[in-house]
Amino acid sequence: MLVYLQAIESGEDKSKFERIYYRYRKLMFHVAAQILHNDADAEDAVHQAFVSVIENLHKVGDPASPETRCYVVTIAERKALDILRSRQKVVALDDDETAPGLEVPPPEVSELAAAMARLPARYREILLLRYRNGYSNAELGKMLNIKAGSVQRLLWRAKEALRENLSGKGDFT
Repeated sequence: MLVYLQAIESGEDKSKFERIYYRYRKLMFHVAAQILHNDADAEDAVHQAFVSVIENLHKVGDPASPETRCYVVTIAERKALDILRSRQKVVALDDDETAPGLEVPPPEVSELAAAMARLPARYREILLLRYRNGYSNAELGKMLNIKAGSVQRLLWRAKEALRENLSGKGDFT
């Protein structure tokens, strides 16, 4: 943790990061380990995720908010997938919507929430980061290591899949 805190200048930001770190480190590790099935690789993914959180700390609001939880879980998931891809020597999966991700049980809260939960992980995360957390396409491209044009194309596909899912035509389970 000291390594991370040395990268942060402001005392307020250090305090915010510390709260994020202690609140989400185990969850982030669980997410990464679920994808990678290797504790050492999962630790690497969590480390990379925390570095990304530090780079975008100014955009993070309340550490206890659902938006922050969504953000750190998504970043941990993306970093784990990056490690998985590099381990498998796959060069580019920018447009692979079937990439492994977390299984999300459909909630009983609303039709939209259930439809979102049935989407592939790649679609679900891009929609949540863009429309719930408010990140721009350029920010998403940097965060997910893809080009801004790929972000736009992925958002379009995700919205189409969600639209089909809501109309009852799509089956993404």
